[in-house]
Amino acid sequence: MPSSKKILYFISSALSTTISVGLLGFGMSQQWSTTTVLCARNGADDLNGTAVVTMGLFKGLLLRDGCPGFQIESSFSVAELCAPPALHFLSVILLALCLLFSAGSILLSLYNSVSNPYQTCMGYVGVYVCSSLSASLSVLVLILFVINVSVTSLAEDVVFSVDESVDLGKKSVEMKVGYFLVIPYTVLSLVAIGLIYFYEHAAYTHKQEQEKPTEDAPMETMMY
Repeated sequence: MPSSKKILYFISSALSTTISVGLLGFGMSQQWSTTTVLCARNGADDLNGTAVVTMGLFKGLLLRDGCPGFQIESSFSVAELCAPPALHFLSVILLALCLLFSAGSILLSLYNSVSNPYQTCMGYVGVYVCSSLSASLSVLVLILFVINVSVTSLAEDVVFSVDESVDLGKKSVEMKVGYFLVIPYTVLSLVAIGLIYFYEHAAYTHKQEQEKPTEDAPMETMMY
């Protein structure tokens, strides 16, 4: 049976990861970015209209104001775009992997709180691997999604999929709550790693202190 100290650390690690999964799951259902593009009818001298593309992971919303004509709002599915955004789908796949590895970290932490698998892959090493992969992949998602909405022509493709008779100009991007919730997910995954590291370090130090009196004892005493 594990010590109460080990139970506390591994339960805390599982709790930290569980909270991170809840935040990420909620974030995946929210809006991730808003891109505003200047636009006007083909041949117009001034780009006095705007097209606002609000992106979620699975659905989006396009609001056109003077681009061209009156204000028009329409929704769309990311999967139904004429040119499916590869970076967008890659981000979704990586997020799914994050949830999978987080689930593994939770299960391993709970398992270690009731047993002593020591240094096998079912022990603290498994928690390290799962939580590290979760944190690393989530950071990669943060980078890829910004590139997806800022560098690629995703917003322009959305506008052209509705009406090709427009000219487009500069665009500005604002990240939304869904995107920012990935950050606490990453932090909490690192917290889970830190908790297990502190426990292992404390356990190792305690073991060294127990062995030290024997090592420092006189030879005569050890003979008896």
